[in-house]
Amino acid sequence: MSKEDIIQLIEKDKWMMEILKTVEKLGLPDWWIGAGFVRSKVWDYLHAKKTRTPLPDIDVIYFDPKAPIENERKHWKVLKDKYPDFKWPVTNTALRRSRISSRKYKNAEDALSEWVETATCIGVSSENGKLKIITPHGVDDLVSLRLKPTKGYVGSPFFEKRIKEKSWLKKWPKLKAIVYMA
Repeated sequence: MSKEDIIQLIEKDKWMMEILKTVEKLGLPDWWIGAGFVRSKVWDYLHAKKTRTPLPDIDVIYFDPKAPIENERKHWKVLKDKYPDFKWPVTNTALRRSRISSRKYKNAEDALSEWVETATCIGVSSENGKLKIITPHGVDDLVSLRLKPTKGYVGSPFFEKRIKEKSWLKKWPKLKAIVYMA
């Protein structure tokens, strides 16, 4: 399964396309929906699930160094009003620092690359209805059903804690957790 295959999988999902169109209308620069929105879709597909695994939230990130932090709340409200059943973390990554090195991020992909698992570090966006995808760690771990920590979380108990708390191995039993010691 390639990036193009993932894009086609999302394009066939009316609900996902509706969400993407809604976020696109916000007019955010360098924006992406990441984490479980894409990851769960791929894992559901690879597990031949007939129904969507419920998402706890829909993570929206963007990069706008000129926007005040209050804009995050404004964008969150638009999304929450339209889809009240979801949690909507909306984050301007230009206003955040790396949790690993405390440096400023260069763009949204830079921020996304530091999420906990390589399979979570994937984002989808649309421009004029055309989908694009970013995968700073590639798609191999995602499509091979491997749960691996990103560099900043190798040996971190947080990685293993997330796997347990999110019950990923129960929801998607073909997953393989790869734990590295620091």
